[in-house]
Amino acid sequence: MVSTTSQINKFIEFVAVLGDLIILNLVLFFLLFFWEEVFVSLPFSCRVSWMMTSLSLCYLACSGSRGRVWDSRGIRPDQLVLRVLKNIVAFSIFWACIMTFSGISIYSPLFFVAYFSFLFVILSIYRIIIRHFLIVYCAKGKHRRYAVFIGGGNNMQVLYEEMENSLASSLYEVVGYFDIKPNDTLSSQCSYLGNPDAFSDFMSAHPSIKHVFCSLSMEEGRYNFSIMNHCENHLLYFHGVPNVCKGFPRRIWHSMVGNMPILNLRYEPLSKMENRILKRIFDVVFSSLFLVTIFPFIYLIVGSIIKLTSPGPVFFKQMRTGLNGVDFVCYKFRSMKVNDEADSKQATADDPRKTRFGNFLRCSNIDELPQFINVFKGDMSIVGPRPHMLAHTEIYARLIDKYMVRHFIKPGVTGWAQTHGFRGETRELSQMEERVKADIWYMEHWTMLLDLYIIYKTIANVIVGEKNAY
Repeated sequence: MVSTTSQINKFIEFVAVLGDLIILNLVLFFLLFFWEEVFVSLPFSCRVSWMMTSLSLCYLACSGSRGRVWDSRGIRPDQLVLRVLKNIVAFSIFWACIMTFSGISIYSPLFFVAYFSFLFVILSIYRIIIRHFLIVYCAKGKHRRYAVFIGGGNNMQVLYEEMENSLASSLYEVVGYFDIKPNDTLSSQCSYLGNPDAFSDFMSAHPSIKHVFCSLSMEEGRYNFSIMNHCENHLLYFHGVPNVCKGFPRRIWHSMVGNMPILNLRYEPLSKMENRILKRIFDVVFSSLFLVTIFPFIYLIVGSIIKLTSPGPVFFKQMRTGLNGVDFVCYKFRSMKVNDEADSKQATADDPRKTRFGNFLRCSNIDELPQFINVFKGDMSIVGPRPHMLAHTEIYARLIDKYMVRHFIKPGVTGWAQTHGFRGETRELSQMEERVKADIWYMEHWTMLLDLYIIYKTIANVIVGEKNAY
């Protein structure tokens, strides 16, 4: 079977990351060579092999959420360079944090400033070169496959545009389409070849065309069997294009029930048992270590101050919506005076209900730390969509399309949305809509490396501070 554009995109991304790893180790090796020639000593206390390993692992961890950049024709060199810069900044900060807790001494910070600067320049040039060769390869079209469409509806219009604007344009050249009648929009870009009855004769006269993309309506379904039969008997690749543009999202996933193909609305990595087990093991280990080491001291200090500064309990307990819409008790350090609006009203920047110490707790995110109890119990995960109070779940479920999708996975202490600016008060409905989109994106793109990246981003945001943390 032919390679798909997603497979090609993954291969190119693999080659790019492999090249990145080779470059970052070569830059370290050559910079060390010149450094030792001048200073006759290493700029760090560990072996060179250990430093190479730490840099490589940190780079991989920070590269887990880059997303696709190779399959779009419109990406510019400056966008590639900006992406490299963001990755290098994240990589250097993450590496510095790891070194701080590793016990490895850095004798010369200047060495690593030079290292990351050289690395940024060389990786930028490397990415631009890869992009250039990719464009040249696409322009040659040496491996182009000729194809025809069966059906001229909206589905085929979208497919044609996707082929024209991505790497698929180097794979497929659409000769034209068959349909009951011409489609004015599609015909302006793609030639109308006639009624599906003429398909067999046309394909027999054009043996170079090997691919058929078919998307006929239910009324035209009588043609499907004869078209598929012709393809099977004449060594033609038949590609069924599901008629899902109106009712389904663009990004659907194929699975099998026995021998029956099924279309799913989205791909969910955490629907796989092995991924859920991996995530749960990480949650249990991380939360238990935190709860038996650091949390008791935090509880004694924070709990004492809460008791001394305002009457009421140390913990604030609230029912939140969790996995599969099941409610659970969520724990936080109490940051407000005891009030009757806690289960219905969001906190605002100058909320009079907040205590002075509570304002510090919220700005520093310390008020969220008791939720590691929820993580250990299994109500929450360390990373996931933030859980909402029941009143907000009821309201937003009516107002926001696909709001409840975020409850297909466990809520988290931190999440993709929170590390990308979507936190705090939601004054407008559009703000919550963007937060929901970010939560669904995380659910569809989950990896363990992505979780580690989000944890790193959360720690970095706490250190730097966030304007929406109140």
